[in-house]
Amino acid sequence: MKTYSYKEKIIYTGIDVHKKTYSCASICEGEIVKRDTMPAKPGVLLRYLKNSFHDAASINTAYEAGFSGFHLHRYLVVGGINNIVVHPGSIEIASRDCVKTDKRDALKIATQLATGRLHGNFVPNQNREEKRSVSRLRTTLVSKRQRTGQQIKSLLFTQGLISAEDDTVLCEKWLAEKLDEVTKANFSDDFCFTLSHYAQQWRYLTQCVKDVEKRLKLQAHEDDGLQQIYESVPGIGFTHARQLVNELGDMKQFKNEKRLFSYVGLTPSEHSSGEHVWHGHISRKGNPELRHILVEAAWIAVTKDPSLQEIMDRIAQT
Repeated sequence: MKTYSYKEKIIYTGIDVHKKTYSCASICEGEIVKRDTMPAKPGVLLRYLKNSFHDAASINTAYEAGFSGFHLHRYLVVGGINNIVVHPGSIEIASRDCVKTDKRDALKIATQLATGRLHGNFVPNQNREEKRSVSRLRTTLVSKRQRTGQQIKSLLFTQGLISAEDDTVLCEKWLAEKLDEVTKANFSDDFCFTLSHYAQQWRYLTQCVKDVEKRLKLQAHEDDGLQQIYESVPGIGFTHARQLVNELGDMKQFKNEKRLFSYVGLTPSEHSSGEHVWHGHISRKGNPELRHILVEAAWIAVTKDPSLQEIMDRIAQT
């Protein structure tokens, strides 16, 4: 490649982030000026950008949100780089583009960043992100406990100990009764061993959930004002309020409702041709945790607010 002068020029760099490597493609004035791969170390990347474009007016970078989180983003911003984290679904892909490599992905990001077609996701501060990890931990533990409960019921069903229509919500009392029933019946030691281990796992996860909820109560005390605001909304109790506080904060980061809906992923998809405009299902490009919370809250809210029930009934008929 020929030597370039970047003095007073703007650099756009796309970063394809992997566990072990960063692939970078840089564009200046519409021309590809650098393409490199390096170890996945934020310090190495920052030095590379600073050394390569030390006299540039500004260095703008972007990478996809994903497993790597926001540590790289914060490191680059502190180092004076204008970085954004973009949703993977917002990166345009040509219909006939059948080749996918790290270098090509980095170039796509750089090209679309340079032409203003990429917009960054909201990045929470580190304190909010760390608090959010607790509420997400609860979601994970509840999901694991539910799966373990289903395994217990499935095992009991294979031996005719519950009916196919049994919809009992698993609780300690019900579980203890079933364990006692199995112990008194003529079942093998192997069956009793398996069931007892599932029960032990379910009890352990239940205790973990209780421990996490204690931690969430401490968080709620720290965010008392916001907690009360969210809990004042029909259908939102303590747990959902805590999750929303940790995911959205005070929502000052959103300029309008459209930005909020886009972040959550509630904006409808659209297919338009000529005079015809068709709006489809939601885009699902936003935060899946938030959508799950809001859907659960909505089902509760319609039972508490007749006006919301009327709206739901009207939408269901369309």
